[in-house]
Amino acid sequence: MSNKSFESIDFAEQLEKIAVAVNDVARDCQGDPLALLTLLRRLEFLHRAIRDGAFQDSLPDNRRQLYSLLKDIESEGGWPYIERMRLRAFLGNLRQEVTEENRD
Repeated sequence: MSNKSFESIDFAEQLEKIAVAVNDVARDCQGDPLALLTLLRRLEFLHRAIRDGAFQDSLPDNRRQLYSLLKDIESEGGWPYIERMRLRAFLGNLRQEVTEENRD
């Protein structure tokens, strides 16, 4: 995808539709941790598939294009990454919930 198509209104609209759809699904799954976990796994799978496929295939093959890409990565917030919840944080939330239930 060239920079012209990246900057197009149509591309921005497509991304917005995707974001709205994902947010809608997340809202519909509110209160269902298994459904939300499935959604997160799917997003992680899509992230990995895009990164390892189309993105790697599109990497620059000359210094000027590589410099431009690295400059964009630096100026626009770094490398895209989907962070996994740490097990300790998950267990901490669980302990807090159990403690609150025991108080009742």
